[in-house]
Amino acid sequence: MWVFDKRKIKDGKIELPASQGYLLIDLKKCAGCLNCMLLCSLAHEGRVNLSLSRIQVVQSAFMSVPYDVTVEQCRQCASPACVEVCPTGALHVDSEHGNVRTRDPEKCVVCMECVKACPYPPSRAVWNFEEPGSLKCDLCADTPFWDEKGGPGGKQGCVEICPRGAIEFTTEVPIQEGDMGYKII
Repeated sequence: MWVFDKRKIKDGKIELPASQGYLLIDLKKCAGCLNCMLLCSLAHEGRVNLSLSRIQVVQSAFMSVPYDVTVEQCRQCASPACVEVCPTGALHVDSEHGNVRTRDPEKCVVCMECVKACPYPPSRAVWNFEEPGSLKCDLCADTPFWDEKGGPGGKQGCVEICPRGAIEFTTEVPIQEGDMGYKII
């Protein structure tokens, strides 16, 4: 497992290996059905609770179709602010699972710095109010309640469950600026 190491700094940023997987969203296909959120919480937590989903479907009554629904997922950032601010290394790069940016609950001190540091609203490190700590997309690498192999080399629950094929998995690093690399509009 890659360990948080402050000595690996280049141009003021912690240098991390690239994730081997990313989720892309086609907003024209998304119907806002919430299936991705339901399966995410079920696969990771063993129960259906939208607040425990690592992917967030956001709907706005003030926008018109297709701009009334958006999906916010962890970007597996090249330079993740959440990993950089974590004081204990709980947020780290998991080399055993394709370099996904993930959280080790044993090391988490429940400081919420990862949630505050994420520059993409809503924060992609979702706060768990039941068992304090952040929840972070691991591309289904650690899904104790789903019998599929996940992570970059396996299946992602949200991709599998989406009835309209709005969520895609890719191994190509998306454009890191703004939403354009992660959303198909």
